[in-house]
Amino acid sequence: MSVEVRSTKLKFKGEKTKKKRKREEGEEGSSSRRRRGEEDDQPDTWVRPDQAAEIRGPTFIFQPSDRSPICINYDSTRGKIMLQPLDKEAVEETKETSLTERVPTDVSQVWVTTRVAGSPTVNLRTGVGEGKFLSCDKHGLVSADREARGPEEEWTPVVFDDGMVAFMNVYEKYLSVDEVAGGQLQLRGDSEEAGFRERFYVKIQNRYKKEAHEEKKLKEGMLGEASMDEVSTNKIYQAWGQARSVVSHEDRKALKKAKKEGRLAEAMLDRRAKLKSDRFC
Repeated sequence: MSVEVRSTKLKFKGEKTKKKRKREEGEEGSSSRRRRGEEDDQPDTWVRPDQAAEIRGPTFIFQPSDRSPICINYDSTRGKIMLQPLDKEAVEETKETSLTERVPTDVSQVWVTTRVAGSPTVNLRTGVGEGKFLSCDKHGLVSADREARGPEEEWTPVVFDDGMVAFMNVYEKYLSVDEVAGGQLQLRGDSEEAGFRERFYVKIQNRYKKEAHEEKKLKEGMLGEASMDEVSTNKIYQAWGQARSVVSHEDRKALKKAKKEGRLAEAMLDRRAKLKSDRFC
């Protein structure tokens, strides 16, 4: 005797029954790719910078060391920089993750990168504690115990073709991972060349990468106000007699000033009247 099994799912009167659709071959791969693309587009997603100008905001710095991958941490309790093995703190979800896909799992692994607008150098500040700056003295000693920024707290990031980043200090030496007595690892800042120990993987949040792109476009005039081409403007609005156009340094400065003050049309009319009077005098 067969027993009919009824679904326990609640249904409301008038609700239409949805038909299940079989997943076609290859559809699963496309949906997963689309899902990954959506995740990569999220503001808080950790991504690798393509240019030095993109390195800003929360920053995750790690390196494929000879022994095991390590990241630069700051121990706020002891006030010291620590080089922590990534595999030691790896959780089940990240054990099978490739090195370039690693993301920070603790706030002590995150540094905050700031820069002065237009400057190639950056400052690296601890993300925990009172916010101390990463610095390097003339002897190559690296520390994070200064609350104010100065020349020794400035770093110039250099992005290589393989996507790895080197940090050069004010003395034109590179930040590196050095092995000291007892097999301990520590940061140094006295390397002359950017080799394997001087290169790091850097990850930033996607929102700051997009912000850098927007600033670049704005600087190039793609998103901001269109630059004023006096020659073209004169030909359209002020040309007469075989489209004669007069351009001078003084007029250019005057028009730019008038544009900032919101009286560009008035200034151009005054200039046209002046040019006509000079012509017939």
